[in-house]
Amino acid sequence: MSDVLVKNVKYGGNPEHKKNPGDFELTPPSSPRTAKSLCDTVEIFTKKAAIAHIKAGLRKGMISEQMKGKWPQNIWAVTRDGTPLEAQLENPDTGMYHGYPMPESDPFSHEVIKEWKIRDKKD
Repeated sequence: MSDVLVKNVKYGGNPEHKKNPGDFELTPPSSPRTAKSLCDTVEIFTKKAAIAHIKAGLRKGMISEQMKGKWPQNIWAVTRDGTPLEAQLENPDTGMYHGYPMPESDPFSHEVIKEWKIRDKKD
């Protein structure tokens, strides 16, 4: 993936995926919904940690085929403990994403883990 995209990608966050407001500066700071997966469950409490996962997914080419301008609609990554994450494009003009842990019930989450492992071996 383009170094320019990795350098310029941004993380905005979404209060629906936060119980702990961390340093995300969201309005409202947190507004967890029962139907949404929470970043708290994978201990992502800072923008720095969130953006690091998004950049790792970009570097490995873990992106959707659907593009909005120069940005992929989705970027996937996997935490050190093996939890798959998904980031969705919020703003194609700025490269702003929000992300969340993928539910285990999502069959695609298993594909993300499998592909991540394959690409990890190639790095």
